[in-house]
Amino acid sequence: MADKEFVHYSIMKNEICSFLEPTAPGQLFIDCTMGEGGHSYEFLSRFPDIRLIGLDADPAIQVKARKRLASFGDRVQFVNTYFDEYFEDQIGREKPDRILMDLGISIFHYEESGRGFTFSKDEPLDMRINPENPLSAEILVNEYSEKDLADLIYKYGEERYSRRIAQAIVRERAGERIASAFRLAEIISSSVPSAYRHGRIHPATRSFQAIRIVVNNELERLQSALRNAVRALNPGGLIAVITFHSLEDRIVKHFFRDLNRDCICPPEQPRCVCGGARVLDLVTRKPVVPGSEEIAENPPSRSSKLRVARRVSDFWREADV
Repeated sequence: MADKEFVHYSIMKNEICSFLEPTAPGQLFIDCTMGEGGHSYEFLSRFPDIRLIGLDADPAIQVKARKRLASFGDRVQFVNTYFDEYFEDQIGREKPDRILMDLGISIFHYEESGRGFTFSKDEPLDMRINPENPLSAEILVNEYSEKDLADLIYKYGEERYSRRIAQAIVRERAGERIASAFRLAEIISSSVPSAYRHGRIHPATRSFQAIRIVVNNELERLQSALRNAVRALNPGGLIAVITFHSLEDRIVKHFFRDLNRDCICPPEQPRCVCGGARVLDLVTRKPVVPGSEEIAENPPSRSSKLRVARRVSDFWREADV
């Protein structure tokens, strides 16, 4: 596939750079979902004294980031990995001062990857961020039971017609294996009521989200990555997370809130046994959202939320692990 110009829009880049502005020369930034390198480019351009490590599980999109950031030389390093796997082992690694997790799927994956992330194209039903992942959307759609399909579409897509959709998928795959994103979208669309089919969003939107989440294990990776990323942060360091749907935002909100408490013992506990010290300060008490000008320029940004927290000290409660 021909290499196109960078097309991904970096969400809330001014707000993020303001929150994560370095406080000393040489501080280390980690861009956990580098994608095409949009946020990394902003950091490296605006803060000439920082160093940056960019993580991404997709080797194809990392090629684009390498081209985009080539002029920054050895100030930037590239690691082809999932962010949760990177933070699993911190032995011997330098502690970062700033961490960004942008959980949005890159425009590259919708427009250029050819992996069936979008229901508007007749592409193979894949949806894997890392092509080496053994589970693809095609396997999930064609081999999961009707109950499992309905449950995951309801749980991860918050889709009220999940059972009708799962029933239609199982019925259609009995005649012929479902191999393209376009065909799956047609099956979903034909299985829901007419009014829903012509609603504000495409009727396959929530189902595609759910399948993508399961294929890439997104929510479990996020929970693991948050724990280990905060443990890796230098005292005084900042972590910023951009979410795009309620399931992600709920995980981040609760995680930050729990580590912001001085004590996590249950109310009936006669005395504190958890250690009684905060791990995080909340920099943003409420999520930051894009302004109207950014939403007009980039409509998909309307669902994004930014939360930022600061690591208080080296203290870590084992109850939080």
